[in-house]
Amino acid sequence: MLYGLMKYVILGPWLKLIFRPQVEGRENLPGSGPAIIASNHLSFSDSIFMPLMVKRKVTFVAKAEYFTGKGLKGWLVRMFFVGTGTIPVDRSGGRAAQAALDTQLKVLRAGNIAGIYPEGTRSPDGRLYRGKTGVARLALDSGAPVIPVVMLNADEIQPPGKLIPKIKRVKIRFGKPLDFSRYAGMSGERFVERAITDEIMYELMELSGREYVDIYAQKMKNQQVKAAVGAKSTGAGAAGGSSGSVAA
Repeated sequence: MLYGLMKYVILGPWLKLIFRPQVEGRENLPGSGPAIIASNHLSFSDSIFMPLMVKRKVTFVAKAEYFTGKGLKGWLVRMFFVGTGTIPVDRSGGRAAQAALDTQLKVLRAGNIAGIYPEGTRSPDGRLYRGKTGVARLALDSGAPVIPVVMLNADEIQPPGKLIPKIKRVKIRFGKPLDFSRYAGMSGERFVERAITDEIMYELMELSGREYVDIYAQKMKNQQVKAAVGAKSTGAGAAGGSSGSVAA
């Protein structure tokens, strides 16, 4: 109920009016039956603009902490995720990834559309990173086609860390469905799942025109944090050394 109100009455019409989404390849989306929408991930706003331009409901999963925040901010965040049809998943413990996949599998088996970001997290610099094989397992276990989609400029509209988006035309491109029925019954085969995932990421690279980096995005983020901390420590040490020489 809230999803429909947000998409068609409260939020959706205004977003379309302000950001004037330009969508290519929307005819590649099936009108009925299960499907997996696999998207690159540039910005928080990806989960707003892409589902807005799909006639059918697109269901994502998100960590349960987003639904338990306190105060006004917590309520607003909770209402946003509920309103966009996101399902909370307990991601604590070792079965976090499997819990998310199990939830999405239920969505697909009900004949609906599941949305997933194969990279697992937002790109730290706009490039496309190595996909995690969960999307392949989802495709194999459900038998659903995978629809690749790319957000072409979401990182320009709302860069990571920015709360207020820039007013700029949103550009989205849907690719042709990918059929992996030739791998039926091979779920759990590590090399098969990697091959499927790499094929999906290749399509996202072709559709987006973005550079591909064959490491996980989270690893790159960790490297950036480590480098920033190291630079800060070096700077503090240099400042301290300089101060000591002046005092001498």
